[in-house]
Amino acid sequence: MAEMSVPVLPPDTMTNSTIPTATNAMPVAPVVPAEPETISETLYIQNLNEKIKIDVIKASLRGLFKAYGEVLNVVAHSNLRMRGQAFVSFADAEVAQKAMKEVKGFPLYSKPMQISFARSRSDAVVKKLDNEHFDEHKAQRVEHKRKTRYTNPLKQKFKAKRLASEMDGATSAPAPKRPNVQMPDEYLPPNKILFLQNLPDSVTKEQLLGLFDQYPNLHEVRLIPTKKDIAFVEFTDEASSTVAKDALHNYKLDGENKIKITFARK
Repeated sequence: MAEMSVPVLPPDTMTNSTIPTATNAMPVAPVVPAEPETISETLYIQNLNEKIKIDVIKASLRGLFKAYGEVLNVVAHSNLRMRGQAFVSFADAEVAQKAMKEVKGFPLYSKPMQISFARSRSDAVVKKLDNEHFDEHKAQRVEHKRKTRYTNPLKQKFKAKRLASEMDGATSAPAPKRPNVQMPDEYLPPNKILFLQNLPDSVTKEQLLGLFDQYPNLHEVRLIPTKKDIAFVEFTDEASSTVAKDALHNYKLDGENKIKITFARK
């Protein structure tokens, strides 16, 4: 049998065919950097307690944020689309940035606030900082609202849900709206935690400890760094907190202003 000759490949050809090179590697997708958040004079706040009345929420937000600078406006609505949300406008964007950094996550009425910058300037900000273009700004806002009236994703979602319910016959007799009633602080049930209001701005934790330590079973005194005129005082039981509350309610800590003491909301 004749011998079969095996062709010998040149060294360069063998190297190129067996060893992958950088040009044969799979392409790597470029990393797209995240867009930096645009700083604004207005803060957009979410996750607010929907059980609290709108005027109470607005007053609480104004009182909480005024420690950082001039608050131009607080906007909050009770309609379904805007429930649990609010806008707080400052006269300065750096002030808004500092307030967001320090207050983000603060549990207002037992719910931690989610805070970000608003996407556009509010009417109050434009009127304060750029009054010459206020009419133009307002006209653009109204036009944008008109154009997105039927294309807003949230509105479309609620509309689709309502139509689906009507088809199922679920909305033939709308349920009567329950009144939004909130019990006044003075009539809250006993609680081992006391809520202090109308404190002087100069009050210290040591002062409150000295004041409440004269009553038995004191556990803790908590001040709010961003809201100096309120504090929480906790006892180990309701009986001890009740004694301290009855004794110190309307006490003049600085000789002028009376401290308001109620049981904290659970």
